[in-house]
Amino acid sequence: MRPIRIFLQGLGSMGSLMARILDGKDGVEIVGAADSHPAKVGRTLGELFGLKRFPDVVVTDGVSAPLPEADVALLAVSSFIDGTEGKIRELVESGKNVITIAEEWAYPWRTAPETATAIDELAKARGVTVLGTGVNPGFVLDTLIIALTGVCSDVRTVRARRVNDLSPFGPTVMETQGVGKTLDEFRAGRRDGSIVGHIGFVQSVSMIASSLGIELDEIRETIEPIVSRTHRKTESVEVLPGSVAGCNHRAEGWSGGAARIVLEHPQQVRPDLEGVETGDFIEIEGTPDIRMRIVPEIPGGLATAAIAVNMIPEVLRARSGVVTMPELPVPSARLSDFRRFLHTEH
Repeated sequence: MRPIRIFLQGLGSMGSLMARILDGKDGVEIVGAADSHPAKVGRTLGELFGLKRFPDVVVTDGVSAPLPEADVALLAVSSFIDGTEGKIRELVESGKNVITIAEEWAYPWRTAPETATAIDELAKARGVTVLGTGVNPGFVLDTLIIALTGVCSDVRTVRARRVNDLSPFGPTVMETQGVGKTLDEFRAGRRDGSIVGHIGFVQSVSMIASSLGIELDEIRETIEPIVSRTHRKTESVEVLPGSVAGCNHRAEGWSGGAARIVLEHPQQVRPDLEGVETGDFIEIEGTPDIRMRIVPEIPGGLATAAIAVNMIPEVLRARSGVVTMPELPVPSARLSDFRRFLHTEH
């Protein structure tokens, strides 16, 4: 049996992580890679990322060169449906299954039902599958919660918090979270849309509600600045006392006059300087009640790349069309030849 052929679209921090993970896996072959950055086009994966098994794969611009034959495309170019729809359509039309880490594709049916339906129909016509996944959305604040409710006979409310340190991230993330801004600048950024907080809360809340059978009346979101009392500094940003160290994004899924699903994501640089413990915390009020804490938090970058790679066999076995994480088997690490996991027996 030939290896599973993988095409990488987007070689930023996440795409390069995926490449490195695949370089250490059996039963897969990177057959092509593309990126829009001129400094990467024309260079090899060995030159760029030190890959040992696939060092000679040359990076193209994804436009001028034809797409290679591949079983799965890993897409890491944007968080948004608007920024990925065209590329997904192109990949699907070429007969490739697609795994994207674009947060809005984790559950596209609520915010972009027409686009989701169009891609779903196209994927079904081509006999391929499209999945949006990542650490969050895709796992911590939705799929993991859904799995925990599997031992409950009743669920009244779900409350979960992901508290993380933004320090490892670069300037783009700092800008979208408002880090280093004054309060006035933060408020202006919220008004003009440049400060967005966490991307994916609507998708996570909708995914949980759909899985549990909760009919949502509305989803309410708030984004508040986290004001620093201390001086903080990372490679990308400096935060002075009184300026913004991050933001607290909260989403509530309301049904029948009550907030049934409440998700919160306070994220800031160097939370340790003010005694803030990072971690993932889930509370399910039901029969029975469930409390879970993971300290420190599951690392966002590595976990996102890993789950995208680990879902390759499941996407190849899935029904055609647009699918979401709860429709697929429980995700797990793949520690042997990836081709082994294509068999249906368990």
